[in-house]
Amino acid sequence: MLLACPERESPTHYGKIASMVRSSRPRSLTVVTIDGSPHCFTLHASVNEAEYILGERLPREHYVVVNGSELVRISPDAVRVARYLSVVQKVVDRNPEVLKDLEGLSLEYRKSRNLEG
Repeated sequence: MLLACPERESPTHYGKIASMVRSSRPRSLTVVTIDGSPHCFTLHASVNEAEYILGERLPREHYVVVNGSELVRISPDAVRVARYLSVVQKVVDRNPEVLKDLEGLSLEYRKSRNLEG
């Protein structure tokens, strides 16, 4: 088990994760973080990056805790998409209703709407 806080530590965990996987050959990896945290997001991206560095499939699952109570499974592709803001912009442009979801989850977003309006 690796407990990490990218806000307090270096956010480049991919090397540490890749080394742990190569050394111990775990059957699977499970990443659980807080939804919406820009710091925690890097743990998900680091696991994807470790797989890339190792050049082999890592059986893994990604989860986020939403509003402190709901555990939601996230695909590795969703993590990859989140790294590319140009792709995220296309998703928002094609599906503007996602902003309603964001409004329900993000105090920062709600406050930004009041400041801009």
